[in-house]
Amino acid sequence: MSSVQDDKPAMNLSHSTIEYGSILLGSRRDSPERRRGRVQLLLTLWVLTANVVGVGVVILLGTVGIPNPDVFAPEVHDIVFVYLPIYVVVAFVVGAALGTAVVMRMLRWASDTDPAPTRQEARSAFRAPWVLAAMQAVLWIVGTALVATLYGMRDPELIPKAVLVSLFSAVVVCAASYLLTEFAMRPYAALALAAHPSMRRRDLTVRALVTWLLGSGVPVLGVVLVVAFGAADDRTTKPDLLLSVGIIGAISFCTGLLLTYLGTDRIGAPLRSVISGMEQVRRDGRTETIVVYDGTEMGELQAGFNAMVDGLTERERLRDLFGRHVGPDVVRAALDRGVRLGGEIRDVGVLFVDVVGSTTMATRLPPHEVVETLNRFFGVVVAAVNRRGGLINKFEGDAALAVFGAPTPHPDPAGAALEAAAEIARELAAADLGIEAGVGVSYGEVVAGNIGAEDRYEYTVIGDPVNESARLSELAKRDTRLPLASERAVAAAAEHSWNAADAVVLRGRATPTRLYQPEV
Repeated sequence: MSSVQDDKPAMNLSHSTIEYGSILLGSRRDSPERRRGRVQLLLTLWVLTANVVGVGVVILLGTVGIPNPDVFAPEVHDIVFVYLPIYVVVAFVVGAALGTAVVMRMLRWASDTDPAPTRQEARSAFRAPWVLAAMQAVLWIVGTALVATLYGMRDPELIPKAVLVSLFSAVVVCAASYLLTEFAMRPYAALALAAHPSMRRRDLTVRALVTWLLGSGVPVLGVVLVVAFGAADDRTTKPDLLLSVGIIGAISFCTGLLLTYLGTDRIGAPLRSVISGMEQVRRDGRTETIVVYDGTEMGELQAGFNAMVDGLTERERLRDLFGRHVGPDVVRAALDRGVRLGGEIRDVGVLFVDVVGSTTMATRLPPHEVVETLNRFFGVVVAAVNRRGGLINKFEGDAALAVFGAPTPHPDPAGAALEAAAEIARELAAADLGIEAGVGVSYGEVVAGNIGAEDRYEYTVIGDPVNESARLSELAKRDTRLPLASERAVAAAAEHSWNAADAVVLRGRATPTRLYQPEV
């Protein structure tokens, strides 16, 4: 099954190796077959390891921890070295092979071709640890009953010790099996939570109490029972009792440490994934999700981080889209100063570029070729303006209006506009796009701000320099190799290499305007 999380990008190689809290669990990019094989192998190893530890506890308690009565006496050697080993081997095979097979059969829904799991199927990822632990409990209870029966047939006094040792070890095995299985099931829990996020439950308190009960409560109870058992047996001396308490205390310390570590890791691993994700966002500004594999409040924390990341991603996407429409300077100004209708007086350089013969081109070429040609043309214009800190204020069909000095100040707005105009003329001639354009440059005072209504407005500049640059671009169409600039634009530039040309009365004006052209 392809989950929602599988479509999310992974962070980086170093992080992806611990997406589930451990390198042993692989990555979310693993194929279903590889994920299944990895989890199946881990389950088998965990079950065998837990049972080996349990048998070790039985031997240690039975020989040293509780020396009397002796369950390894010569008269019961056939039980110790024949019957019980046979059962242990059978139980190991059944517990590991059958238990793993049952669990993996519960997870058949996690394949590429199957549809998203039903809630019942997804719940199997969280039931699996309980199922496997229950199977181990059944095998150990059967083993305890067998031990009690065999020893009872030889000496009934051996029954309490055999039962106590077996049940104590059974608790250790079942607890370890449950926690290790839950660890191995994280990839499937992630798939289940991706399909059914509402399956997360708030049970950290219950989890902590269970970990304490199994890691500390039961061992302490075992110490009490051993002391009581030894005190009731006249053959138990004080050194024997001290040794018994020491042995079971050491066993309890080791098993309690293991169970506490496993229980703590269930909290620490999700928390580390969130911390790693936050560090990635802080350091690189990357907005990528983490795997949600925990079904408790820690899973809520993971999901909350992903919701924050999705919000950041959406915000960045909108900001990028907004910036492409109005320019990054306008976006920054809006974020810094807020958005309101109205404008402010600015002295700006204005550049207007207008295509020659666009109507003829539209009738001569298919629409998509017209668009492609205009896009290449505007690419030249945008690049030249951006390099000099200007803003493409708007595209008007086959024309473009650029300003220098608004919304952010510019150290030399007139000079930047003149340089951009000269570069555009050169680049268009060299690019051989099959398209020509007139370029006009002006300078002066404008009103720059948001114009429109409360629910629909745009950032623009209004003033005589805008009109003047448009008129100059019309005149420049007579020789598109040479852009035209007004005298006040050239006079305001810090440096320039433009020469005076004719004086022309522009349309809508009563007095002549001195024109300037760049040196050829």
